[in-house]
Amino acid sequence: MKTTLLFLPLLCAPLTAQENDPSTADPDYAIQGEYALDAKAPQKGPGVQVIALGDGKFEAVSYKRGLPGAGWEGKWDAVTHSEGFRGEGAGTAKFTGKDLEGEIAGQKLTLKNPGGKEIELTRINRESPTLGAKPPKGAVVLFGDGVNLFDKDKVTADGLLSQGAKTAETFGDFTLHIEFRLPFMPKARGQGRGNSGLYLQGRYEVQMLDSFGLEGKDNECAGIYQTAQPKPNMCFPPMVWQTYDIEFTAAKFNKDEKKKKAVVTVTHNGVVVHKDLELPGPTGGAVLKDTAEPGPILLQDHGNQVRYRNIWVVKK
Repeated sequence: MKTTLLFLPLLCAPLTAQENDPSTADPDYAIQGEYALDAKAPQKGPGVQVIALGDGKFEAVSYKRGLPGAGWEGKWDAVTHSEGFRGEGAGTAKFTGKDLEGEIAGQKLTLKNPGGKEIELTRINRESPTLGAKPPKGAVVLFGDGVNLFDKDKVTADGLLSQGAKTAETFGDFTLHIEFRLPFMPKARGQGRGNSGLYLQGRYEVQMLDSFGLEGKDNECAGIYQTAQPKPNMCFPPMVWQTYDIEFTAAKFNKDEKKKKAVVTVTHNGVVVHKDLELPGPTGGAVLKDTAEPGPILLQDHGNQVRYRNIWVVKK
C-alpha cells in the first residue's frame, strides 16, 4: 500500500457544532431520518424518510414498497409527501396531511391508513456496505491513517479532512473510494444545504449535497453536475457517513481532437447510480479544460462544513 502526501495547503473553515456533532444538534435531529417496517429488512413494506426543515417542521416522504435502494422501484407515483410538526414531548412529531397521518414517539413512527389501521415503523440507521473499505495493494492513499497533509490546518480537531482540498498528484484512469459526511443544516434550502463536490481530474463534478428525501437531480447528491441525475437518489440523512466508489476512464485524444469521451460508473452507498456514463465534457466549476492531460482530485469548497475520510485511488 503506497502512502503519499498529496493535498495542497488550503485554509480550513471553523467547525460549527450543530452542523457536525449529533450530540449538540437541535431536537429535530433525533426525529429526522429513515423509518422502516423491519429494521433488518428495510425493503419489506412501506418506508418513510423524514426531512428536518428547521424550527420543528418536517416533511415526510413515504415509499410504498421499501426505501430507495431497498425495495423501492423508482416509481414516483407510489411516493407521497406530508408536512409534520414537532410534538410537545421530546422526540415526538405529528403528521396530519391527507397523504400520511401519523405520529413519531420513541424512535417509532405509527402510521394510520385511510381505514384507521395502524402500522408501526422503526427509525433505522443504514450504513454503506463499503464504509471503511481498506485500500487494496498498490493503492495511493490520499487521506487516511498515517497520512499527513502539507497544511495541518486542513485537518479538523477530530482528524477529518475539510472541504476545499486538491491533490498535488494528477490522475488518468482510476478507481476511487471516498467517505464523506454532510452537515446538519435544517433551515438551509437547495444548493445552500451541505454543498460540496468531488471533481474527477478537476473536470467532472460528482455533486455532494444534503438531498436526503429529494427526487435526485443532476445538481443533487451523486448527480453529475449539469449532466445526469442519479438513479435512485441514495443520499442518507445529514451527519451520516456516506461513500462514493467510482470507476473512471479518462477521455482519449489524438493531439487536440477528442476521440472518446470520459466514462464513469458511480456507486453511492453500495448502489450503482450511474453505469458506464459518458461525460460530454467538463462540468461547471471545472479547473481544467478538456484535454488529454491528467488532472487532480478536488473537493469543492462551497462554504459548507462537509467532512471526508478514508480516501484512496487505484491507478489503472
